[in-house]
Amino acid sequence: MELNQRYFFWSVSLLALALFFWLFNPVLLPFVTGGIIAYLLNPLVIRLEALKLSRTLSALCMLSVFILLLCLLVVLAAPRVYRELLQLADAAPGYVDALWQKLQPMLNSLGIELADVEIDQSLRELLKNNIGRALDMSSILVSEILSSGRAILDVAVFLLLTPLVSFMLLKDWPQLADWFEEMLPRQQKDKVMDLLGKIDTKIAGFVRGQLIVAAALGMIYAIALSLAGLEYGILIGLLSGVLSIIPLFGSIVGMLVSVVTAYFQEGTVMYVLLIGGIFASGQFLEGNFITPRVMSGSVGLHPLWILFSLMAGNALLGVIGMLVAIPVAASTGVLLDYAIEQYKDSGYYKD
Repeated sequence: MELNQRYFFWSVSLLALALFFWLFNPVLLPFVTGGIIAYLLNPLVIRLEALKLSRTLSALCMLSVFILLLCLLVVLAAPRVYRELLQLADAAPGYVDALWQKLQPMLNSLGIELADVEIDQSLRELLKNNIGRALDMSSILVSEILSSGRAILDVAVFLLLTPLVSFMLLKDWPQLADWFEEMLPRQQKDKVMDLLGKIDTKIAGFVRGQLIVAAALGMIYAIALSLAGLEYGILIGLLSGVLSIIPLFGSIVGMLVSVVTAYFQEGTVMYVLLIGGIFASGQFLEGNFITPRVMSGSVGLHPLWILFSLMAGNALLGVIGMLVAIPVAASTGVLLDYAIEQYKDSGYYKD
């Protein structure tokens, strides 16, 4: 009976949480974003508190520095990224034509005629036009925001609410943690707190660490590709950094895109090797210096598990789902380890 009550309590709690996210998904973005920022900054606030600063002042200082750095990054990078997006949109049809001309002799040598794969001129034109439109989505988005009062209001609410939510959570974090601990069932309190500690260690060791690694790789790739003279270097470098949240994925995608771009830009083997060497050097720095210092030997998450979590989160809850996907994946990993441990200790497994 007691075991059934435990299962019922935790099942209802998880279902209620899932229902809450599903019902209030349209208004949760600033709260979830603010909560993630607060969680990431909380260790730094604790360090400031150790310097005899009040919790409120520590939270305000840390959040102000974070916002200042974020604004500085946007001011420095956004105009260049926007220009490169528009340039890439203009150049995309030419790249498609050049790629098509390269592929035609290869297909002919294999005995594959264009009619066999039903590709004609109209389909190629359609492909080029769609690529151009897809890469020009940034300008369309900006124009929509400027022409829609509701969109401007939504952006303003997000920009105002997110730092406010972050500050309030940072300021009241100890009280909220104590309240949550007090609400736990007494008989299961120690076990739940132990699992939460493992989850926090997993998230702190991987999520915080991987974000730092991704940011470092994005800066390294963007600066190196730009100095090497690669077209769209900053755009490709920053995109590679963002995708590096999934280990190795960002570097592989960035290297492929960069090598193809370098080939069409210069057409020389040496330049292609130079661009490929930048990503090889980035991986060397990441594997031997950045990750060992940042991750501190913590257990990571498998790249396929992260990719699945991001796709599943996007399918279920959109942007909100992608924001919480990695923390949920880390938590699920800890809970699965605990479930397997309990299963192996059970009479069903041993018998």
